[in-house]
Amino acid sequence: MNFQQLIPIVPLIQEIETSSASLSLECPAGTYRLIIVRRGHITIHQRDEESYICSQGYACHPDHGPYHIHVPRTKPAEYVVMTYSMFPENHNWSLHGPLTTVSEIKILYMLDELLRTTQDLHPLTAEKEAAHTFRKRMMLERILFIYLYESHLTQDKKSSLEAVEEILSYMNEHYMLELTLPMLARRAGMSVGYFTVLFKKRTGMTMMNYLYTLRIEKAKQMFLQTDMLAKEVAGRVGFVDYFHFSKVFKKKTGTTPSEFLAGRN
Repeated sequence: MNFQQLIPIVPLIQEIETSSASLSLECPAGTYRLIIVRRGHITIHQRDEESYICSQGYACHPDHGPYHIHVPRTKPAEYVVMTYSMFPENHNWSLHGPLTTVSEIKILYMLDELLRTTQDLHPLTAEKEAAHTFRKRMMLERILFIYLYESHLTQDKKSSLEAVEEILSYMNEHYMLELTLPMLARRAGMSVGYFTVLFKKRTGMTMMNYLYTLRIEKAKQMFLQTDMLAKEVAGRVGFVDYFHFSKVFKKKTGTTPSEFLAGRN
């Protein structure tokens, strides 16, 4: 799949549905479906192919259906099925299979806007209806662009270990932000399980242990180089709760923040 296929055709949204249950999907000729996971993960089964655990996006094509979506019994999930067509018809459009992105927030924002527009029951003038239709088309094109571009990036020739190295660099630059294991695994283009194994193999620690170690080292540097109060330093390195910061600090250094500050003098 490449951008050259997208240039001469225009995607048109036909329907958007939200679901949290297992279901089966057909793709009639000339109709395509885009599955976007909003929460949790789902498993997608299709004929003659291995099942795929999806936590981001999946493109369904009429040549490969039907598709069976399974939601885990123990972990709730929510996903959206966007049905669309291409105009003019009979153009080559081969998008199919898993879609990955590091711009998930952008896609979910546009998806929320599409859902809001679709569910708006207020009557519209012909001019406003045309504007809404055009806007929906532009958002669908933007979503397809992000998936096409960023799925291609994750299929680059970089090895898995190189991807982990990039995540370590990212963590060193953004340690003060709320970083989660699923978020970093998606950024690396891996499943959570595979990312966890490679991360520990590279660092000797779990992702959270590494993050806490990094944050405490940064806090120690701030204590030595500035006159900031301990609570302020805690917030600067990513701890919302000072008690939690103090507990982790003592576990990592053997002293409380107050004792460390006293020893500095």
